[in-house]
Amino acid sequence: MKMVPRLTLEDARVMMDAAEAKAREIGVDMDIAITDDGGSLLMFHRMDDARLTSIDIAISKAFTAAAARKSTRAYGETSRPDGSSYGIHVSNQGRFMIIAGGLPVFLDGRIVGGIGCSSGHADQDEVVSQAGIDALMNHLKG
Repeated sequence: MKMVPRLTLEDARVMMDAAEAKAREIGVDMDIAITDDGGSLLMFHRMDDARLTSIDIAISKAFTAAAARKSTRAYGETSRPDGSSYGIHVSNQGRFMIIAGGLPVFLDGRIVGGIGCSSGHADQDEVVSQAGIDALMNHLKG
């Protein structure tokens, strides 16, 4: 039997608070999603001026990062027509995202979840996601 760490609601809150703070710092209201290790939604937050069209994108970025255990940026780089992952964006009923902003969350080398942000430029989305992960790692250090 494998004993694996899991994200808690408290962990998700730590990540969400930090991601929202980073979004405010860079001046972009975001849709922010956090999933468990299987890509199931744990928490979602839509900031006041975040794009309505980015809700599903943020959730799907978090799903992709957790379920595939790889950043959405990494899949974007390999999913071009000549890439090893070409066509993957249509898998999982179209939920597989290939644009930056979705990051897997690892703890002690094991996947524990994913975070996905959308509404800004892809690089901004990724910075906000990373802020959530960094806050969680700092929180867990005590």
